[in-house]
Amino acid sequence: MKRISISLVSLLAISSGLYAGGTFPEPVYVTEDVVQAEEVVVAPVKEEVYVPPPVKEVYVEPEKEVYVAPPPVEEVYVAPVEEEYIPPVVEEVYVTPPVKEIPIPPVVVATHPVPPPPPTPAPKDIVANGLYVGLGLSTARFDPSCKCPTGGSSTTDKTAGVVGRIGYDINKYIGIEARGIKTNWKSDGGKVEHVGIFLKPMIPISNQANVYGLAGYAKTKTKGKLQKVDAKTLAWGAGIEYDLSADKAKNGRYNRVFDGAGDQEGGLGVFADYERLIQKSDSPDLDTVNVGVTYDF
Repeated sequence: MKRISISLVSLLAISSGLYAGGTFPEPVYVTEDVVQAEEVVVAPVKEEVYVPPPVKEVYVEPEKEVYVAPPPVEEVYVAPVEEEYIPPVVEEVYVTPPVKEIPIPPVVVATHPVPPPPPTPAPKDIVANGLYVGLGLSTARFDPSCKCPTGGSSTTDKTAGVVGRIGYDINKYIGIEARGIKTNWKSDGGKVEHVGIFLKPMIPISNQANVYGLAGYAKTKTKGKLQKVDAKTLAWGAGIEYDLSADKAKNGRYNRVFDGAGDQEGGLGVFADYERLIQKSDSPDLDTVNVGVTYDF
């Protein structure tokens, strides 16, 4: 190997030239022969391995704890501290002297005596009268064709006349009625006279209407060219009546159980019914249809 080195003198000369004039003289290099070092071969050193010496186990007996009693404590007597008595502070409280009350005379107000309220009158009885009357037209059909002991024509007669009735409804389910029928217009020379009294069962179907039946005892008599009839026997019928007046509230109490249906309170109404005047074996058929007006009291 060759080593190249620059002498110190060359470096100083270069630096002085730079300082003197600012010109750069050509550097002069001094070279020295580099002595080639001889290579020495050194044999490698064998690395030593450290082997620690064996350690012997030594049993060490543990130290025993020795109890050392604490030194005795000397009792020191401490005298109690005497408390100093401090008297309480009394606060002065101002008490207002009592005020003498002067009696005030009562004020007398003149009042007028209030009269006691008038006694409440007892509710009066309301007469829910079941009495009624009626008047209307009646048409009769007389068929004398029967096996009767007396002879006569078998021609059917139709007549017309009037019907009147008067009755009393005991309650909304039962009443009594008397009625009479007389036909004055005759087509074949016959006329009918009928009067009877009936039991009248009723069934209300609304507040203003009810249906009724008739069953009772009657006397019936016919006059004219046809077969004569003069009988006292059973008669029956059925019909309907409708009240045309409106119910009105009343203050009081009813003197009987008021029905509230079929309205027998009072006012006008209408009726229509059918009646069999004679119900007897070996008797002619005598039927009527009646319509009319009724007034309830």
